[in-house]
Amino acid sequence: MRGLTTRRLSLDGRSFDLSFDFLDHRLILRTDAGSVSSFALEDGLAVAAFDANLHELLREQGLDVQIQEQPYGMPVATPFPADEEDASYEREYVERFWHALRWVDGVLDEFSGWFCGKQSPVHLFWHGLDLAYTRFSGRRAPLRDDIDAVTREAYSHEVISFGFWPGDDNVPDTSFYSYTAPEPPGLRDHALYPADARWLEQPTGSLALLPYDVIRSAADPRAHLLAFLQSAYEAGVEAAGWNADDLASSACPTPRELQQLRLRSAPRPVRPVSG
Repeated sequence: MRGLTTRRLSLDGRSFDLSFDFLDHRLILRTDAGSVSSFALEDGLAVAAFDANLHELLREQGLDVQIQEQPYGMPVATPFPADEEDASYEREYVERFWHALRWVDGVLDEFSGWFCGKQSPVHLFWHGLDLAYTRFSGRRAPLRDDIDAVTREAYSHEVISFGFWPGDDNVPDTSFYSYTAPEPPGLRDHALYPADARWLEQPTGSLALLPYDVIRSAADPRAHLLAFLQSAYEAGVEAAGWNADDLASSACPTPRELQQLRLRSAPRPVRPVSG
């Protein structure tokens, strides 16, 4: 309700959680013994100071553990305890990002109710800082021998994933995305909705993309996003041969209702300007 949380963590029979409070702008540690401790999130707080403060909070409660003090998946990066350069925290933009995450979380939660197979919760993925949600077919996926342990666990079964992320060097625009893994032949031959959505081919596979600005300016943002998510799902299901009927929940809209959703996400006709 107030930011982001780890949910419940456990160590030696004790439970605790860590939360970013984006209203009071603090990092908060709560334990099952009732203790609450925190420190301020403010401009000028370097990554190294954040890391030290976090370990101090945990140490005071006897909950400190060793962690990998290195950004995951970045071969050239400064370890957290030594990173004095990254020291920017702007409250306005943190709150904007959080409010966007809150809205997207609600739509992804609604979309997850359309599926009755195994699926992940909607969660902030710790690697790319994207709000992610994944559906599973239930079938094992072939894996290469040269992949890392995280990838091996994440893609042990066929998946169709969806998410929202602020962009990176490859895709600089804040966007919604979806991908199917392993990628089946002909995935990009399937249509996406609304009309602003597109397929992007990357070295790791094909991404269905919809720019965030399209959603922000849409007359019906919810319909736009749901139409995109459903069209990306249908593309993956049809190309990979999932049994869509068995995996649809009773809450999933009927084909007629889905068509109405797509009509609501279509661009409005532009009237000619009379001179």
